[in-house]
Amino acid sequence: MDIRQVEYFAEVAKQLNFTRAASNLHISQPSLSKTIKNLETEIGAALFYRGAKQLDLTDAGQAFLVNAKNVLDAFENLTSELNDVIDLKKGEIKIGIPPIIGTAFFSKLISKYKEAYPSIDMTLNEVGSKKIKHGVREGELDIGLICNLPIQKENFETIKLLKDPLMLIVQKDNPLAERKTIDFSHIEKEPFIMYRHDFSLHDGIIEACKNHGFYPNIVCESSQKDFMIEMVEAKLGVALLPSKICGQINNDTITTIPFTRPVVNLELGMIWKKDKYVPHAVRKFIAMSESFSL
Repeated sequence: MDIRQVEYFAEVAKQLNFTRAASNLHISQPSLSKTIKNLETEIGAALFYRGAKQLDLTDAGQAFLVNAKNVLDAFENLTSELNDVIDLKKGEIKIGIPPIIGTAFFSKLISKYKEAYPSIDMTLNEVGSKKIKHGVREGELDIGLICNLPIQKENFETIKLLKDPLMLIVQKDNPLAERKTIDFSHIEKEPFIMYRHDFSLHDGIIEACKNHGFYPNIVCESSQKDFMIEMVEAKLGVALLPSKICGQINNDTITTIPFTRPVVNLELGMIWKKDKYVPHAVRKFIAMSESFSL
């Protein structure tokens, strides 16, 4: 048995289809089928039940898959560590950032890191916090910058970066624009420009509204802060944005108002996969993040 056989088995188990698995592995289907058949002969058990219309894992296949994942993770850790030892100056970081945040909070940190390690390739992916958690869990992202740290931390290593209260933004002709501070009870009848439902802050705002006895009248959902600001400017409703973003709004038609008692905060944190080798480039970014004042 070699690592190639284990890798091929894992892909077939993931796809439950020899054709798709062969395509993803860039080999022919007959070659893949032969490899799996040889593996089954070697271990003395069928790993897949080959039905007329469906491919399923057998009991032996289920047991083999659990250990196969551990073997592949261990092999990946081995090769990653060796690559770090061989050339510490090369590396890559794949970071997930919620679009509603963008680089507003992290542009200085990213700039400082690139100055210190110019040869490190950095890829930023704008997706919601829920998708970021999935990406880190599945190894598609090295690091995730998320709006709320996960309650179940067994899959992640985490650090808290900042806690930023949300503020209300309104068009200057809105009567609320005259207020120096605002409370949730004052916005009950306002149309809301909201974060998309797959963003953690969406749930936080809904919960806060419910706690104040109403459900928000949502007229628009978006993942882009600039679009939300434009909708407020067009008098389509009000929106809630983190205070750091509100401080960057340069628009005479928009008024930002702090809440008397902030009940919804953007709680920014960083996550990475637990019990997984962390490349040198990623470790440096985490260390810099912990000491950097956002």
